[in-house]
Formats: sequence, structure tokens, C-alpha cells
Amino acid sequence: MRKILLLISLSLMLFSETEFSEPIPSMMEPRKIVFTISSENKKEINHVLSTANNVLKFYGPEKVNMTIVAYSGGIEGVLKKNSKIAERVRSLMMYEVVFIACDNTMSTRDIEHSELIEGTQIVTAGIVEVIERVQDGWIYIKL
Repeated sequence: MRKILLLISLSLMLFSETEFSEPIPSMMEPRKIVFTISSENKKEINHVLSTANNVLKFYGPEKVNMTIVAYSGGIEGVLKKNSKIAERVRSLMMYEVVFIACDNTMSTRDIEHSELIEGTQIVTAGIVEVIERVQDGWIYIKL
């Protein structure tokens, strides 16, 4: 009997719904989330893109403002030359996910602005962009 109760309890925990914290996300008060890509490892870049996609699916694009900042090795995630990743980035951009590239990184690595996926924004310092967004109430997710 104890085992059955334990199984039922565990099953309920596994299938319980996520409860939203206040304020509940809406078009008027969307969740503001900033991710970073700082590794050139394609698996890690794809992990960030997949997680961003999962967040979009869960909340819905109208209830989330999402930005992905690429700096250091992560700049590879916003370059045209990485066609499979670029396709995923463009797909997320269609849902108004903002991609930002670090100009300091681009200068250090001799990357031209024209090498970026069209629509990628550029800031002087990617990490400073993250700091300022966190200061403005954005949720920072580092994977």
C-alpha cells in the first residue's frame, strides 16, 4: 500500500502544471529574458537556441521578450557562415527574438559586420548589455 501511495505521489509531482509567479505573463507584462552565447561549441550554441525555442513554446511569443547576446566564442552563433545555426537563428527572429553581437569580440576576431546574420544588432560590449538588462529587470539565463 505504501508503494502505491508513493507511486501516486511521484506521478502527481511529475505531471503537475507549472504555476506562474506574479505578475502572470501577458502581452502587457511579458517575461523579459536574456540568454548569452559565449562558447563557440556548436552543441552549446544549439542548446541555447533549443532552450530559447522551448521558452517561446511554453509562454507563447506574445508573452515573452527574449534577447540572446553573443560574445567571445559565442559570436559564431550569429555568423552567416554557420548555415544550420543561422537557419535556427532566423527562425527565432521570426518570433521577435532579438540577437545581439558584441562589437569588441568582432574587432578582436577581425569579423566584419557584413558577416553577421541579417537582423543581428550590434553593441559595443555584449556583457555590458547583459548587465544593463538585468539591472532593468530582465531574467538572465546562462546555460
